[in-house]
Amino acid sequence: MEETTQALQLIQRGVEEILVESELVEKLKKNKPLRIKAGFDPTAPDLHLGHTVLINKLKQFQDLGHEVIFLIGDFTGMIGDPTGKSVTRPALTPEQVAANAETYKEQVFKILDPEKTKVAFNSEWMGKMSSAEMIQLTAKHTVARMLERDDFSKRYKGGKSIAIHEFLYPLVQGYDSVALKADVELGGTDQKFNLLVGRDLQKQYGQEQQVVITLPLLEGLDGVQKMSKSLGNYIGITDAPDEMFGKIMSISDELMWRYFELLSFRPMAEINQWKEDIEAGTNPRDIKFKLAEEIIERFHNQSAANQAQQNFIARFQKGAIPDDITEIELDTGEYEGFPIAILLRQAKLVNSTSDAYRMIKQGAVKINSKKVSERNLMIEKGFEGVFQVGKRRFAKVSVK
Repeated sequence: MEETTQALQLIQRGVEEILVESELVEKLKKNKPLRIKAGFDPTAPDLHLGHTVLINKLKQFQDLGHEVIFLIGDFTGMIGDPTGKSVTRPALTPEQVAANAETYKEQVFKILDPEKTKVAFNSEWMGKMSSAEMIQLTAKHTVARMLERDDFSKRYKGGKSIAIHEFLYPLVQGYDSVALKADVELGGTDQKFNLLVGRDLQKQYGQEQQVVITLPLLEGLDGVQKMSKSLGNYIGITDAPDEMFGKIMSISDELMWRYFELLSFRPMAEINQWKEDIEAGTNPRDIKFKLAEEIIERFHNQSAANQAQQNFIARFQKGAIPDDITEIELDTGEYEGFPIAILLRQAKLVNSTSDAYRMIKQGAVKINSKKVSERNLMIEKGFEGVFQVGKRRFAKVSVK
């Protein structure tokens, strides 16, 4: 019983919901390997730390002795996941799916044990399904139930089109659980509807229903919106060590604990002790170093993590200027120089002049390592120097 309790505590870490938790307890009590399924559509070949929240949970199940099935949705990828979309998503070609799937496999094995992971493709069974069998599958769900899905409901009420093939996506994802006889399926909170379809279909096919575990969507570097490459607030698992270290150190002290819970394999007791250490006076930076070191060691190696930390300290805590600094020439034309805000914008160190004024007010702008406090400072023709905004944006600018 104690072993079951310990396993449950590890599984519960960082999860949003377990449906149904009592069923999971009963499955764990049987003391036999469970089949743990998670599906990935190979639509974006580069993973970021947000994707790894789910993969980390798979690793925990793997460490507990369960069978992990990493399902690549090469068939569903050609439908296009409609989750959260206000318009029909374009389908991928078989060639795109195959190329992305290979990249996924290379990346997930930085976390999962390849010897203990079963990689499956849902085209193995969906590609063999006849038209008659597909019609039988669609008969097991209603349009009314499909329209309960938030994104479908909004599009329907808003008069936006819903293609018929999009209704197939939750059904195929659900049937994957039937084909694999899954005991547990993991997914993000945005996948809850699809995961529950799997439970429903298993019941209709006479199988024991899977337990559904949903995991939160990790906030990006801004601490507000979910991590996303399109929003630029992401940490890619293939990022260079120095870049990865710098990004992790840029997150807020509050967000650091969220990252520890969802991304770290350190025991929660140890993490809670660090919280107490900070309250007692430890610099949060030193604890954040531990998070950065663990993440970089996972995706690179210990030596790279150590070097990245040394580089970070040299660059940002001792005021060093990076070796690979961008060099820019700005032409004043008929004018005698640039106002500092205009120069920073043209050098692409800020997004706008108002952003420049804000950064100057915060004391985040430096010229040749000296802080700028005058918002209307003029940079005259012939000046050359290193401009810095914040801790990570540098440019060597020549004013011609």
